[in-house]
Amino acid sequence: MKHTFKFCPLCKCSLREILVDGCKRLVCQKCGWVNYKNPLPVVVCAVKDKEGKILIAKRNFAPGINKWALPGGFIESGENPEIACLRELEEETGIKGKIKKLVGIYAQRSRHYGSLLVIGYEITISKSSISLNNELKDAKFFAKETLLYIPFLSHRKIIKKVFENV
Repeated sequence: MKHTFKFCPLCKCSLREILVDGCKRLVCQKCGWVNYKNPLPVVVCAVKDKEGKILIAKRNFAPGINKWALPGGFIESGENPEIACLRELEEETGIKGKIKKLVGIYAQRSRHYGSLLVIGYEITISKSSISLNNELKDAKFFAKETLLYIPFLSHRKIIKKVFENV
């Protein structure tokens, strides 16, 4: 996703591309506003059931429509990442869980959203019954040996780490 400002969102003056902190950035010559292109924070859930299978969801929306991925989504403004992770899990799958641990934090590019900061958590659950919302087409628990292909590199890294720590 490439969003380019033409005018300053604060004072509406023209922007000019100049070098700031070693990167070319759009800067307002009147008020000094700088267009920093920060990544969007995303949380994903690595949920394992009592048999050690991991929950994978088939996405119903872009990016990755009809592709398998870990459940998750964007952190809301002012929201704690751990709370966002558990909220997304419950919204998408109906599953309530608890954070076991932070698995990792990954930078990932998305054609749809630009730069993302993906925060992966391992989640423990007591019940594995799934109730999907409209964001997902399907969700199932898979053993490591039967895991389907996941196009998101950060999700594959998180899954690998979770299975390594068995």
